[in-house]
Amino acid sequence: MMTSNVIREITPLTSGDCFTVFSRVNEKFDTPLHYHNEYELHLILNAKGAKRVVGGNIDVIDDLELALIGPNLYHGWFANLCDNENVTEIIIQFHSDLFDENFLKRNQLSYLKGMLQNAPKGIIFSPKTIETVKDRILALNKKSGFTSVLELLSILHELSTSPDTKTLSDLSFINEKFHHNSKRIEKVFEHMNNNYNRRVTLAEAARVVHMPEASFSRYMKKRTGKTFTDSLNEIRLGHASRMLIDSSTTVAEIAYECGFNNISNFNRIFKRKKQFTPNEFRSTYMLAGFALNPHTGLKASVA
Repeated sequence: MMTSNVIREITPLTSGDCFTVFSRVNEKFDTPLHYHNEYELHLILNAKGAKRVVGGNIDVIDDLELALIGPNLYHGWFANLCDNENVTEIIIQFHSDLFDENFLKRNQLSYLKGMLQNAPKGIIFSPKTIETVKDRILALNKKSGFTSVLELLSILHELSTSPDTKTLSDLSFINEKFHHNSKRIEKVFEHMNNNYNRRVTLAEAARVVHMPEASFSRYMKKRTGKTFTDSLNEIRLGHASRMLIDSSTTVAEIAYECGFNNISNFNRIFKRKKQFTPNEFRSTYMLAGFALNPHTGLKASVA
């Protein structure tokens, strides 16, 4: 049985436009849990205490929030502990093929390419970065035509080179291909993602890339900053998170289907990683589906 609380949004962005910009000042700050085919850059001001749901990540935001959401990634923001009546939102949506592969492979666009490859996990930016681009984002709907496209590209480039970014969800949540500057690491992650539902050992993973076990363990920690076990558990949790949302399968069944050997271990690892128990995570998603229309009261412009 599939859940029906996640809305597939048909955005007003037409095939003839490069992007669209929405803006509003909210009297009631709630957007439903939804997804769409386009990239979305979402700026939120004065919403401290609101709850953010992006993919398999749930968190509470501060006064400033700037998130880049990849295509078809579940996302929504909810009032939660935020009771401000003057929450400002600017939402920029652009086509997933606006920057094609041949364009992005140029040397000068390597940072932008890397950011767009990470966007399927959802990216948030530091308050310092937000302050540097905030006014430009707020003013984007005052520009038009080619000038507005150049300004969007410039903003995205600045964001792609900014420090202290953070990804939110797990790639396995949307079964997205893992990108890394190491073919060995990519191959291992593909193997783990294809076999997450069974026991996968360090020795097995090392054999996939023809490395001694000890050498592979050091190599993976150096390249990813995580141990093999932590990486495998993140993949499993991504699949588990999606199953908690999209099925009525019990938590115990999900734990075993995602390769965890017992329910207690699953609950402990899930809570440590996501700050919610699996049941709390599922409940939050179910409640998130009852918010209002995502763009009620939004003023839009396209370019």
